[in-house]
Amino acid sequence: MSVQIAVVDASLGDTPAERNLTREIDADTTVYKASAGEIPPTPGRRDREYDAVVISGSQTAAYDDHGWIHELTAWARNAQRADVPMLGICWGHQFLAQAFGGRVVDMDEYEIGYRTIEQRGDDPLFADLGDPMTAFQTHSDRVAELPTGAVELARNDYGIQAFRLGASYGLQFHPEYDRQTAEWILESKDLAADTHEAVAATIIEDNVAAAAETATLFDNFLDIVANHARQPGQPW
Repeated sequence: MSVQIAVVDASLGDTPAERNLTREIDADTTVYKASAGEIPPTPGRRDREYDAVVISGSQTAAYDDHGWIHELTAWARNAQRADVPMLGICWGHQFLAQAFGGRVVDMDEYEIGYRTIEQRGDDPLFADLGDPMTAFQTHSDRVAELPTGAVELARNDYGIQAFRLGASYGLQFHPEYDRQTAEWILESKDLAADTHEAVAATIIEDNVAAAAETATLFDNFLDIVANHARQPGQPW
C-alpha cells in the first residue's frame, strides 16, 4: 500500500519545517503552506487525495485570530469526522486539541531545549521506543484540557506531551528536529543570557542521538495509518 500524506506546514515564512517533516516521513507527501492559505482538500469518507495528515509547528498561537487558523480548524473537524488519521506536532498538537474541544493556554514561560518525556500507558505510536524519551521542545503554550474522549499518552513537568483521540494524535515535542534545527531555534529566540546558556548546554551529542531515535514515531504513525486503512468497515 502506497501511503499518501498531506503535510500541513503551519510555520510562518522560510523555516526548516517542510524539510524536516518530508525527510522523516517515509511516504509520498504533498505539502500545504497553511499560513499562506494553502489547505488540503476537504476529505470525504470514501473520496480523498491523502490517507493521513501531519501538521507542523508554528510561531503563532493556536488561539490567535487569523483567518487561516479558522479555515484550518473547520477543515480539521471535517477530517476528524471523515476518520482521517492526523498527527499534530507542537503547534499542531495544540491546534488539534483546541479544534476538537480542548483548551490551550499561555504558560508565561518557554519550555525549550532537549527534554525527557515519560509515556503514559501503551500505545502503538510509541512502539519500540524507550521510556522516558528525549526530544527537542520549543513552546510557550500548552494543552491545559484535552478534548472529551482523548487519552493522555505522555507527560513531563510542563504538562501533557502527547494524546490520542480516535485515529488522531498530538505531540508537544519535535521528533523531527535534527541538531541543525535545534541550533537554529536557539539562535532565533530572544532569550536571556542565562537561559540561552542553559538551552545550549542541552544540545549535546548524547541528547541529539537519543532524540533521533524518537523519530521512530513517524514510522509507527505510518503503520497505524496502514492498519487503520485495513480495518473492516473502513471506507478506504
